[in-house]
Amino acid sequence: MASVTQRIKEIKQPRGGYIKPKEFTIISLEDGVDLYSDENIHSSLIGLVVDYMTRYTAGTPIDEAFRISLLGASLIKEDDYAKKLLKGIKGLDDSSISNACKLVGYDVCFRAGVIGYKPVQDIEADSNTISNIRNMIKRSLEFMEKYGPVTKDGFTFAGGYTDIVSSGDGDFLTETTLWDFKVSNKAPTNAHTLQLLMYYLMGIHSIHEEFQTIKSLGIFNPRLNNVYLLEMSCISPEIIEEVSSKVIGY
Repeated sequence: MASVTQRIKEIKQPRGGYIKPKEFTIISLEDGVDLYSDENIHSSLIGLVVDYMTRYTAGTPIDEAFRISLLGASLIKEDDYAKKLLKGIKGLDDSSISNACKLVGYDVCFRAGVIGYKPVQDIEADSNTISNIRNMIKRSLEFMEKYGPVTKDGFTFAGGYTDIVSSGDGDFLTETTLWDFKVSNKAPTNAHTLQLLMYYLMGIHSIHEEFQTIKSLGIFNPRLNNVYLLEMSCISPEIIEEVSSKVIGY
């Protein structure tokens, strides 16, 4: 069994991908802010911090926003230190963001296993990195103000997993769109667009009724400050059937 992202790496997509990224409409959200070009922690950690801190700042209880981080810390018996870091997150000040960068270092224990863990005490985001994270969170909040309200966040797919795909968690739902957040400095790839389609199909099969009103797939990249949108009606029934059966295992 595999996670959604692991499954995507296992399969060979058709030429250009099941859903070609160029099929998405691109909307640029200009704010006149330039991010620093250099950062000193891994982009995957930055993505998690922007995701979780956006949820927290938007009103999600902090222990829920950082739920996977806390679960990861529990696996290696570092609950106390994780809770100390959590208490040190108050807002978008430097110290809060620094603590969040350390805390998300525990995610790997839950997502991929403790073998990939490196001491979170060694994660020290510099001023450029903290500034970029703060600006990306602000952009994410502005995005949610424009495209929201959010109807569900940080969800899993209970009822929608199979013998092939056994884990995976999504970012945000609004009333009619399934959203994924990416902080890459590049445009979405066909792996990203397939991930979205898999989330949609798993969501339809899951216990979450909110998926029944979803009509579009969306990606928001706060680093590029771009929105990428595609209506479900643009995806052929043949593609949906093939991804459902061959990729996910329905």
